[in-house]
Amino acid sequence: MKLQFTNSDIKQKVDRIMDELFAGGVNNPMTAIEQISYLMFIKSLTEVDEQQERMASLSGKKYESIFNGNISKFSWRVISRLSGDELYNTISDVFEHLHELPKLSPTGKTLFRQAHLKIYNRPTLKSVVSLIDGMDYNNTEKYDTDIKGDMYEYLLNKIAVSGTNGQFRTPRHIIKAMVELTKPKASDLILDPSCGTAGFLIEAYKHILRTNTSKEELAQGNEHGDELTPAQYEFLKSKAINGFDNDADMIKVAVMNLYLHDLAQSNVVNFDPITLPEEKKKKYDLILANPPFSGNVNQDSIQEDIGLSTTKTELLFLKYMYDHLSDGGRCAVVVPEGVLFGSTGAHKKMRQLLVDTSKIDAVVSLPSGVFKPYAGVKTAIIFYTKGRKTEKVWFYEVTGDGFTLDDKRHPDPVNNNLKDLVSAYSKKEEGPHSWLVSKEEIVSEDYNLTASRYKPATTQVVTHRDPKKIIEEVLHLEKEIVEGLKRLQDKL
Repeated sequence: MKLQFTNSDIKQKVDRIMDELFAGGVNNPMTAIEQISYLMFIKSLTEVDEQQERMASLSGKKYESIFNGNISKFSWRVISRLSGDELYNTISDVFEHLHELPKLSPTGKTLFRQAHLKIYNRPTLKSVVSLIDGMDYNNTEKYDTDIKGDMYEYLLNKIAVSGTNGQFRTPRHIIKAMVELTKPKASDLILDPSCGTAGFLIEAYKHILRTNTSKEELAQGNEHGDELTPAQYEFLKSKAINGFDNDADMIKVAVMNLYLHDLAQSNVVNFDPITLPEEKKKKYDLILANPPFSGNVNQDSIQEDIGLSTTKTELLFLKYMYDHLSDGGRCAVVVPEGVLFGSTGAHKKMRQLLVDTSKIDAVVSLPSGVFKPYAGVKTAIIFYTKGRKTEKVWFYEVTGDGFTLDDKRHPDPVNNNLKDLVSAYSKKEEGPHSWLVSKEEIVSEDYNLTASRYKPATTQVVTHRDPKKIIEEVLHLEKEIVEGLKRLQDKL
């Protein structure tokens, strides 16, 4: 069985790295995370480069390694063998030239232009490099998770940053389900306005490649989109993938993640769409997001064109996404359940806007433990298509997602009806976990979109035994008890 981050040796190595850095004078946790991220990026880049070189060799194609000429010394294979001043000087040189990597986006160049090595203690640096060298976090066959994302989230959690302002990383299996249901196309302009480490964007990109790969290539384990035209491929690489996040550290990780997935030219930038004006107000064909919730924005800093009287981040993002969808555009967004029944004017206005001017394709209720250990808040996923007509809303209740719903989130394959969601979604029929509700009924309930509000009542037939037989059995037992007591009395 594949491993999770929580039961892997990588977790222990991360703890050791943090201890080493603290002892070596790197006392700021965010500095430690930044330095670890850069070193991991160089190792990952080397491994990806080697993998592409092997694939090219097998197919008889020519491949030019990233690490050639003057930057051959920047390869992790070289770095990991060094020590002392030579190691320090080489890595320092690498960090200061990260922004010169080929095909890096303008955002990446800006972010990495500020990269500097801040681990000054030589033995500490060597120890950290050795620990990272022993990690196999790019091994997709070993780990059934986004191990780099899990590791980053774990690091943030150690400094009590993760979960503030309602920011929670979306579990990989939830992302995959949302992408599978929205079916990204090669022509889609895709956005995640709160992209974090770019999980939604990368999964959408992989889905497009997979669904545009020939059967022959799929049979060989390749998912590289060989059926895409050159124009489609260029659009996918340079224009299709778009993301914003107001956290510069998250954007650094996102840029590195995208670069390693051959998406160096994607438009992922450090930007807050709720408070900052946009030069060009694009419309997108597909928006996938798990925006921050349970947070508030300063009223004076909110962009006026959002047009919603609230400071709640979940509602502001929901309105922003609606406004930036093209006609016929699809959206899948995770929301706290309060959005579905909240009684404020902003809550009602947002729900009415979605129901009256869009087609609510589905509301999927998630169990309250999905975001543990960061939060136990109950959430739902709203799927809708803008500019279409809602006649009936399909509700689906996920009672288990394949993991325990406690803080440990261990695999629990027995309790997993999330795996049935994809096939159920295509049919949109009623069943044990799903039901259909007319628009008229939803409107009459003040546009309430809570799944449990409309869940059909179930009756259980209980068959009682014949009272006469029960009385006979009780009398028989009573007789046996009396006889037993008499025997015991005789022996005494």
